[in-house]
Amino acid sequence: MPKEKKEKKEISHRLRIARELRHQFIVTLSTLLTSAFGLVAALAWNELVKELINQYIAPGQTLVSKLIYAIAVTFLAVFVSLQLGKLAAIDEIEKETKEEEKQK
Repeated sequence: MPKEKKEKKEISHRLRIARELRHQFIVTLSTLLTSAFGLVAALAWNELVKELINQYIAPGQTLVSKLIYAIAVTFLAVFVSLQLGKLAAIDEIEKETKEEEKQK
């Protein structure tokens, strides 16, 4: 292989690596920032749920209020997870349908 072609191939390979690293950096940063904002939102909801339970449970019943809080948060987490799972499944089915239509 001539030297010029080999050099061009090496440059092309390095550019692909640089693009992939850039892509991975963006994906990782996006995931990190999304997680951080998710944590902030979760903490805000945490405070709201605690206040609601404290408002309707008599003071001094901390064990009962903590139990109610844990159950409420668990049910909410399961419900939200199921709904998001349904959305993801619908999106995947629509994507597959579009790909099948393109192939026809």
